[in-house]
Amino acid sequence: MTGITVKDVNAHEFIKAYSAYLKRTGKLEVPKFVDIVKTGSYKELAPYDPDWYYVRAASVARHIYIRKSVGVGALNKVHGGRINRGFRPSHHVEASGSVNRKVLQSLEKIGVLEQDKKGGRRITQDGQRDLDRIAMTLVASEEEDDE
Repeated sequence: MTGITVKDVNAHEFIKAYSAYLKRTGKLEVPKFVDIVKTGSYKELAPYDPDWYYVRAASVARHIYIRKSVGVGALNKVHGGRINRGFRPSHHVEASGSVNRKVLQSLEKIGVLEQDKKGGRRITQDGQRDLDRIAMTLVASEEEDDE
């Protein structure tokens, strides 16, 4: 079973499993504004899912695991979307920098991420071990389902 990493697992399944792990442990510090904030200026409403902050944190952790060093600006581009401009053509708009910054700070407090000397954030050894462990449990549960 050794050698299984986050890259070997389906992204959607991994993000679901890791967000459930973050919620279950209760270590992740969730800001008070999560129930009213929009995730981008192009959105009309706040997210319907009450656990969206955990899902975003899991997505960010996976994104930084795959790419070595990532900052808030890059995450804004990744989580951005199309703005409805009426009858005019749609354009890409970046996501909220405040939300992504708070997610990075929360992950930094629990030891999954750390500041990179070159700028941005990178994954720590403990964070990489946690993410790989979640990926291994996903593969093991998938193999049990096949049998």
